[in-house]
Amino acid sequence: MLKDKIALVTGASRGIGAAVAKKLADNGACVYVNYNGSAGRAEEVVNEIIKAGGQAEAVQCDVSDYNACKEMIDKIIKEKGRLDILVNNAGITKDDLLMKMSEEAFDAVINTNLKGCFNTIRHASRYFLKQRSGKIVNMSSVSGVMGNAGQANYSAAKAGVIGLTKSVAKELSSRGINCNAIAPGFIETEMTAAMTDKAKEATIAAIPLGRTGQAEDIAKAVLFLASDMSDYITGQVLSVDGGMS
Repeated sequence: MLKDKIALVTGASRGIGAAVAKKLADNGACVYVNYNGSAGRAEEVVNEIIKAGGQAEAVQCDVSDYNACKEMIDKIIKEKGRLDILVNNAGITKDDLLMKMSEEAFDAVINTNLKGCFNTIRHASRYFLKQRSGKIVNMSSVSGVMGNAGQANYSAAKAGVIGLTKSVAKELSSRGINCNAIAPGFIETEMTAAMTDKAKEATIAAIPLGRTGQAEDIAKAVLFLASDMSDYITGQVLSVDGGMS
């Protein structure tokens, strides 16, 4: 399905990002597994992909750093000659009630979760435009669609990702470039594992399907949007949330 495609997945050393990287590799793509501080875990993901017969390489970059993103994209182009798929998955949380939230906590989440998407798209788009092709998949969140108490920074960033996605789609579509977003709901990852049992129960009660999602559920959606099956889809937000939103 993705034979000979070159893909970059940011924040791919664990959770949803790791699942996405493996899914794309399983379907033929050569995947660059981006990480910021978790070199060991990124190498584990790469090794799993290679053992399964796929192609992968780890690449370090703090996506909130504009110039570092340029260096990362340029490295991929230098090594492979092209980039076909960009999955912006890197994200952090620094939850707190608005009245208690620090400026640092707000800025850090915006810089990684929203500006990080801008940084990679900004530099990758140069090559996508030359190729007249490319698939961009940005990770938003149900929190960006509905808002969520205690996550003003995270919700704002993820809502911003939706606006960015729609704008990029309109700017680049004439050159055969697709840009879509996925809005995951309650997905079982290390990020959600920190929640209390009471909070988890309350969240599950709000999910019409009555269960949490798995990283694999998001990976399948990314595969669809990254493949030629979605060639006539752009500027859209696909909610993968069990009906939450």
